[in-house]
Amino acid sequence: MTKKTVDDDFTENIIDVDVSREMENSFLEYAYSVIYSRALPDARDGLKPVQRRILYTMGDMGVRPDRPHVKSARVVGQVMGQLHPHGDAAIYDALVRTAQPWAMRLPLVDGHGNFGSLDAGPAAMRYTECRMAPPALTMIDGLDEDTVDFEPNYDGKETEPSVLPAAFPNLLVNGASGIAVGMATNIPPHNLVEVVAALRHMLDHPNADLDEIMRFVPGPDLPTGGRIIGLDGIADAYCTGRGSFKIRATARIEKVSPRRRGIVVTELPYMVGPERIIDQIKTLVQSKKITGIADVKDLTDLTNGTRLVIEVKNGINPEALLERLYKLTKLEDSFAINAVSLVEGQPRTLGLLEMLQVYLDHRLDVTLRRTKFQLNKAQDRLHLVEGLLLAIVDIDDVIAIIRSSEDAAAARTRLMGTFDLDEVQANYILDMQLRRLTKFSTIELESERDELRERIEGLTLIVNDKAELRRVVSGELVEVSSKYGTPRRTVLLGAAPSVAAASAPLEVPDDPCWVLLSATGLLARIDTADGLPSDGDRATHDVIISSARTTARGDFGIITSAGRLVRVHAVELASLPITATAPSVAGGTPLADLVGLEKGERALAVTSLSGAGPSLALGTRNGIVKRVNPELLGKESWEVIGLKNGDEVVGAVEMGDEDLELCFVTQGAALLHFPASAVRPQGRSGGGVAGIKAKDPVIFFGAAPRRGSSVVTVAASSPAAAGKEPGSIKLTPFDQYPPKGRATGGMRCQRFLKGETALVFAWIGPDPAVACAASGVPIELPAPNMRRDGSGDQGRQPILAVGSRRHGSNKGNPVSDGSNDALDSGDPLSTNEKQIDSQPELFS
Repeated sequence: MTKKTVDDDFTENIIDVDVSREMENSFLEYAYSVIYSRALPDARDGLKPVQRRILYTMGDMGVRPDRPHVKSARVVGQVMGQLHPHGDAAIYDALVRTAQPWAMRLPLVDGHGNFGSLDAGPAAMRYTECRMAPPALTMIDGLDEDTVDFEPNYDGKETEPSVLPAAFPNLLVNGASGIAVGMATNIPPHNLVEVVAALRHMLDHPNADLDEIMRFVPGPDLPTGGRIIGLDGIADAYCTGRGSFKIRATARIEKVSPRRRGIVVTELPYMVGPERIIDQIKTLVQSKKITGIADVKDLTDLTNGTRLVIEVKNGINPEALLERLYKLTKLEDSFAINAVSLVEGQPRTLGLLEMLQVYLDHRLDVTLRRTKFQLNKAQDRLHLVEGLLLAIVDIDDVIAIIRSSEDAAAARTRLMGTFDLDEVQANYILDMQLRRLTKFSTIELESERDELRERIEGLTLIVNDKAELRRVVSGELVEVSSKYGTPRRTVLLGAAPSVAAASAPLEVPDDPCWVLLSATGLLARIDTADGLPSDGDRATHDVIISSARTTARGDFGIITSAGRLVRVHAVELASLPITATAPSVAGGTPLADLVGLEKGERALAVTSLSGAGPSLALGTRNGIVKRVNPELLGKESWEVIGLKNGDEVVGAVEMGDEDLELCFVTQGAALLHFPASAVRPQGRSGGGVAGIKAKDPVIFFGAAPRRGSSVVTVAASSPAAAGKEPGSIKLTPFDQYPPKGRATGGMRCQRFLKGETALVFAWIGPDPAVACAASGVPIELPAPNMRRDGSGDQGRQPILAVGSRRHGSNKGNPVSDGSNDALDSGDPLSTNEKQIDSQPELFS
């Protein structure tokens, strides 16, 4: 290879150069420039040169937190013109990163405008504005007090700090990333409070080992939160400077629509955006690598933060689906730590102890230099004040000497000789203003002298005593921590989830279950093949008025007051745990979200649709009774009884036991019961047979065993008072009422008090009975009244429903006409839902 040069005489001079040596030298110069001047941060302040220059320039421009924002282009131009001649794009990218709260644990720039997102870049710098964030002030605090060395800029016309004073350990708190030539760095952010606690421990215990420090800094604390799985990789990185760990998104299973559950992601892995997750999920669904996802919605906003909703199809296990998403998408990501930074101008891989120690040494040096600077300033000022006090004592002589001198030089010489002053003190006296010659000025000078002597004493102690110097540094770290520290966002988990959770079947198995209907209109599924346990002594829960067996992927039916049977898929119900004492419908699905009822139509009970299940017994308002074996039709709903105009079903039960008694109660307090065998089953279109002959409408129909059952009735001023007046409540053993034949008038079950004209509620079922109000609050029933036609006791609030704690002993314990309003599609069921949600302890 040859080079052509031109000498002073304009003659060519050709020099032979070895190609390999030229390439080697050029590459080394380039690598050196990238490593030391661009890509790697300094271990002391944790900043790359461009970041340091941005903060220094903004401080020099006065773009501070208490000042208005300025155009980002103005800051970029100033940095590029004075300190960083590498192009505006690199400078603006660095400025944007220091302003992004999802990238920096403690942002150093306060951005105004579109500074981008995890999925999109920022607006152009001519559209955005910026100023220093409050923590950035602590990074440059003390630059004017000789705390760090300054060096010439690229053209030698300006100077810039070689490192910033950095009042907090920015390298660990905000992390760093960069790619140099032949090396790279990747340091995760940490929690400021934890890092400061570790630094203070090191100040008090200089020989502390890594295990002690990791008690204060157990792991990274990422700006976006999430969960770190496994701590072994973190321990390796803290020991050697290299290691890796896994980050998982924070997700929970929620009910995202009336009929569906879903996965709600509220925190994503570090530097992973929601749009990236959505694209990955769509690709997996299109390639059929994953199934069971109905929709994905990004509901992220500035108010609620990250909210990515993944709707799960019915019949899919959301927990198992979430595990597959962790495996196949960036909902679980890995972070490789490579803690490379510059130490004394050389790139080194540092462990946690070394990074903390380098910062401590830097901060101790900064504090010492600042203290010495302040000490010299205080001593110089004290020297001037003492000289001024000497002159003020003989102020008349001072004035006479000055007035009689030919010039300032002569006056200075005479003052120095007369009052034993040095040149600095004499010049200060000559420059003094006449207004300082007052008596009050003397008092101020004496006070200032005393304060300066006290301050000099304190500063001298810090300079001469290393323990005191460490105490000062520790106190400043505490001040920064208390001002800018925030709670930990990232959760540290010691081990990955169990293999069983990850290998769970994706689809919900078709196992036996129970479907429950509550008095307040909630439906729930209990996955168990056994019978439902009783409530024991507990009464603080919503009353379960009906239950039926089915399978998780099977169907069940809802009997309505219009004589319809509505098919519902059990898999659409929320699957709730069954406690050791009782089933609960807390968190169940509102009936109105699953079944579309006509105006005035009410849901009375649930029933099995197995084809070979027990027959149904239905009772109507006009006193008609019917037993029917439910047929399975290929429809969503069908009639199970032919009703006449003006009639409706008031009760429906599954007849699993032929020994049950069918019971009617009317508004006129007439009670009739007869064996179920007295009613012959009819077909689906049959209209039933006469059950009770009475002038008053029927308010209750049900079935109960002859022994071990109770009758609950409530009387009020009129039928319209149902659910509005507490009325008088009466509890009577069922065996006090002898049976009568079907189609007879029955017997009186409650004597009306003065002002009472009708029964507004009635219930007959197995002991013990529990009652609840419309809000789900339990209502205490009175003591049993052995008189079958006795009067009741005054209640405290209206009863919505009564049920039995012996779940499963009577499959359908229906509610009365007066208590059934909560299940009526024409009434606002949402009112009761809100009451239930506001008192979750009632349904635990």
